[in-house]
Amino acid sequence: MAQLMLNVEHFDQVEELFNGLLVNHSNDTDTTFIYHQLGSLKQHQSKYQEAVTFHAKTLAIDRRTIPEDDTSLAPVYGTFAALYNQMDDYTRALELYEKLHKIGEQRLPPCHQDFANCYYNNIGEVYKNVGDYSKAFPSLEKELIIKQKLLSSTHSDIKEAINSIEIVKKQR
Repeated sequence: MAQLMLNVEHFDQVEELFNGLLVNHSNDTDTTFIYHQLGSLKQHQSKYQEAVTFHAKTLAIDRRTIPEDDTSLAPVYGTFAALYNQMDDYTRALELYEKLHKIGEQRLPPCHQDFANCYYNNIGEVYKNVGDYSKAFPSLEKELIIKQKLLSSTHSDIKEAINSIEIVKKQR
């Protein structure tokens, strides 16, 4: 229901619903889910500082029982990294993408789709955003190599990766 309200941009009703659920929650799993949803709502509304606050609460609860480098925290770090990227805080975004990469290296095979999407693409895009095309290029190239191994040659993700590389090549 909340997702439907978000899709039709009934933000106040979504926030009211989640705040009501927060009062009646029963455990940390419910609480982290609600905080994450409220953070996503605020992010969708471009209320980035409020989004950071809610996502930080999610991470604080998760960190009580989950080690910092556990793969289950990767989505939270990814959310923060994307949020900081939207806020033009590229230094923090890069730090979190590096953390994601380290987690991935410990737990995933080197050609896993997450490396292409969650790390190489995102890090390349951040470097593109700051105009550091010489650093963007290797990340985007690694993204393409992985996607070429995993996807058909006509897949739209491969075309997007090639386009990103072409843009970077023109800027270098």
